[in-house]
Amino acid sequence: MAFLTDRKRAVGWGAAKSGTEHHWAMKKSSVALLILVPFFIFTFGGALGGTYEEVLAYYSRPFPAIVAALTILVGFHHFNMGVQVLIEDYVHGVMEKILILIMTCLSYGAAAVGVFAIARIAL
Repeated sequence: MAFLTDRKRAVGWGAAKSGTEHHWAMKKSSVALLILVPFFIFTFGGALGGTYEEVLAYYSRPFPAIVAALTILVGFHHFNMGVQVLIEDYVHGVMEKILILIMTCLSYGAAAVGVFAIARIAL
């Protein structure tokens, strides 16, 4: 291992040692959101302006509930990855790790609350 050059040790790692994987994860989630957000808008538009009982009945059907839950899950996952990049770029040291941990807990916690709310309506 001592005979490896710096370039040879760095090949494939990127600046943060996982940049390529993170980039492709962001690309995949953005393509998923590109498909899910219009579906969510069209399904949400059907419930818009209805009474409370009509909205409950509408989201009790499987398709609108599944689209809303997937949009929430993928959206918060994409948000978490984007905020992680921002924190890594502008914050350094121990505070970087603390903020990434806090934002991960907040984003996945919000996604869990949203999916729980949809499941509660749908079931």
